[in-house]
Order: sequence, then structure tokens, then C-alpha cells
Amino acid sequence: MTTSTTDLKAFLAEARRSTNAVLETWCDRARREIPGPVGQAIAYSLSAPGKRLRPALVLALYQELGGNGDVSEIAAAVEVVHTYSLVHDDLPCMDNDDLRRGRPTTHRQFDVATAGEAGLAMVPLAARVLAAGCTRLGCSDEVLGRVAAELFRAAGAAGMIGGQVLDLEAEGRPVAIEYLREIHRRKTGALIEASAVIGAIAGGAAPSRLAAVRAWGREVGVAFQIADDVLDTTATSQELGKTAGKDARQRKATFATLLGPEAAMEEARARIDRAIALLGESGIDSSLLQGLANFIVNRRS
Repeated sequence: MTTSTTDLKAFLAEARRSTNAVLETWCDRARREIPGPVGQAIAYSLSAPGKRLRPALVLALYQELGGNGDVSEIAAAVEVVHTYSLVHDDLPCMDNDDLRRGRPTTHRQFDVATAGEAGLAMVPLAARVLAAGCTRLGCSDEVLGRVAAELFRAAGAAGMIGGQVLDLEAEGRPVAIEYLREIHRRKTGALIEASAVIGAIAGGAAPSRLAAVRAWGREVGVAFQIADDVLDTTATSQELGKTAGKDARQRKATFATLLGPEAAMEEARARIDRAIALLGESGIDSSLLQGLANFIVNRRS
């Protein structure tokens, strides 16, 4: 059973539309409630065009595991956390980038101090969006606590922040492949894994299925970053919406440099195959999830 390319494109387009609608509402609130450049910088960052892949994963897992309500605000909360990470990742003390999602990075559009403060302010904003989404969906306090724990654990030292530290420490020196896998698992994979798990929790997934979803998300998350590593060496800045070739200039260890692009993509595809098999073993037969997993490694941006 397969999802057609047309159906997958339609699903991703609807995920972007629903996420953008929620973000637009919260951007307006940020401008009103946080006066001056910080509120404007939050709105600028959140309104930048993006794939909205992480919200799409929330929506897909929710839908495929039995949910039948409006989970778009919960999905948008994940995108707020992701956007915060991009704003900080681009700062001069991190990757020092000028281009993100086809526009000047937030610190270039405003300034470093404003971008730093805006990124920090997005963390409590994400909590507000998540709480509003759970209220809209009629979630219990227990479910709210579980999805919040997933989201902010992925954003913290065990996830994105810890992965960023490892990534910075690895710049300019040789690293083992297992160390690189750990960087990817935390820095990028943790939030993708959390997106899948949050959707499954909100959809009322049974514990046995939740374990399979978590394993699926972990494999897909690392595969996403491997594909990103390869795209950095093969795609243009225009295609990516961010600066191409940045990893090589910063002497970052990547799967593309350690294994070569072809072998790196072989590992990414093997992880996707394993992810799909894990769902099948737990009785989750979803053409949509299979299509999304394959899209992860076949995309051009």
C-alpha cells in the first residue's frame, strides 16, 4: 500500500496551511504583547516560509493512530520550538549564517541581541501554544503533561541543546561515526522523534504502538539529518533556502564527509526502511507514514 505523490503533496500542503494559520495568530499576539523589536523579531522568524515538516509529523501520527480533532495548534507549538532553535543556531557564536528559509537570518534582519532574546522568548511562547492546543483538543492534564515533557525534553540538554554543544565541540577535528550519530540523534533527531510521539500521544495510541512510533521517529530523525548533510554538498543555496556548503567551510564532521554522499544516502535509506519495518511489526500499516519517511530522504531542500 503506497501513498501517491499527489496525495502526499496535498497532505504536506494542508499541514503547512494549517500550521501557518496558527502561527499567524500567535505572531499577531507576539507583536501586541512583546513591544519593540523582540516581538517583531519573533513574528519575523515564525512567519518565514518553511516545510513545516515537524508539524506535519504531529498531524500524520495523530491522524493515523486514531485522532479525529483539531491538533494543528499542538503541531504549531513544535514549529515554534524548531524556529527558536534555528534563530539561535544562526547566531555568530554558533553557525554565523546570513540566510535562513530564503530570507536574512533574524540577527541580520535585526541584531544579535534582539535575535538572542527573541529565541529565548519563543520557548515560553511554545508552551502557551501547546497549552492552548491541548485545551482546544480537550486533552486531560495528564496528556498535556506528557506532550509537554516530550517537547521540552527534546529541546533541552538531552536533545537539541546537547546536540549543539557536541556539534560545536566537534568542529575542526576528526570524530568517530558513532559520535556523529549521537550529534544527529540529539541536535536534529530528538525533535523529529518528539513530533511523532506527540502526535501519537494526542491521538490516544496504546503503549505498545507508542514504543514503535518512538523508534520510527528516532530512525527518521537521524535519516533526515544525514540527507541534510548530503544536500549541503549537492544542492544550491537557492534550493535550500540557506547557505549551501557551510558545513565544509566550518570544517564540520558530517555523514557526507565521513562516508561520502553515496554511502551516506545508503545509510539514510536503510534507516527509513528500518523505520517502516518497525511500524509494520507493531501493526501500524500506514501509507502516509511510509510516504513521509521516504520524502525525508528524497527531498531537495
